[in-house]
Amino acid sequence: MSDERSEAAAGVMQRFPGNPVLSADDVPYPAKLVFNAGVTRWRDRYVMVFRNDFDLRDGVWPRQTNLGLAFSDDGIEWQVAEKPCFSMKTEEIRRAYDPRLTVIEGRCYMCLAVDTRHGIRGGVAVTEDFEDFEVLSLSAPDNRNMVLFPERSDGMFMRLERPFPIYGRGAPEAFDIWFSRSPDLRYWGDTELVLGSEQVPFCNNKIGPAAPPVRTDAGWLTVFHAVYKDDERELPSWAGGWTKLYMAGVMLLDLDEPWKVIGISPEPLLVPQPEYDYEWHGFRGGAIFPCGMVVEEDGTARLYYGAADTVVALATARVEDLIALCRPV
Repeated sequence: MSDERSEAAAGVMQRFPGNPVLSADDVPYPAKLVFNAGVTRWRDRYVMVFRNDFDLRDGVWPRQTNLGLAFSDDGIEWQVAEKPCFSMKTEEIRRAYDPRLTVIEGRCYMCLAVDTRHGIRGGVAVTEDFEDFEVLSLSAPDNRNMVLFPERSDGMFMRLERPFPIYGRGAPEAFDIWFSRSPDLRYWGDTELVLGSEQVPFCNNKIGPAAPPVRTDAGWLTVFHAVYKDDERELPSWAGGWTKLYMAGVMLLDLDEPWKVIGISPEPLLVPQPEYDYEWHGFRGGAIFPCGMVVEEDGTARLYYGAADTVVALATARVEDLIALCRPV
């Protein structure tokens, strides 16, 4: 993949000129890397739950993680709560991170990744006030990047997920996107493959869910992340040796059978660019990781994404333009 590769979304996705919209400087408690935030509309306000890594070892490696909370009236200016809203740590569980928010039937659900002594588990929790969370389920290792659909189908909850089948795939990290459903958010099954990493032309490594899907008349508008690894090109990072470029892609899933891809953009939706310092320099430069998409009444989609694993940034587009990028398959 050439460094000069143009974005398919040129003229479609517009980065917010005031990026980043949230950084460690905005947080009133110990914070260093503030990124990969779930964002949604909740009771007439925007709400964000963000990953906060802090307490760096050797000035590089985070030793602690919690989830912070912020609210906004306009989706741009954020007020961060005085203390973190969620953390998990036991003898077995090391931390919870990478939240994704979805409102279903008036309740707000949070998907999250959980590091344990025996692998990475994907979790689903629910909250009524962002002070108390009930963890409804944790998957078997290894699974993560889970996102919930914002409505049920035939009474069943639905999610996208990304398991880590090391021995079942021919290439290391050739991870794919899968679909599962549940009657109660606790027991999951009816699992189907959605998209293989080899089906994404701008990816040579792994893919996974990003922001929760959004219903449109054309299908479930779904943003995913994709990785291109080039060991001949080192990207900026605090530790060195970083060679994975993280990009955003976009696809349409069938409304009635959401495990079926009916359209996909053959080019990336959003690619990190050196001219945007917040995407190119940080803990891991060259990383864009979309985590939340909010569609406004006027048809504008706001895509919130982690940039360089360090800050939260924002880009916008017209929903109809995003749909137009998805070529039928």
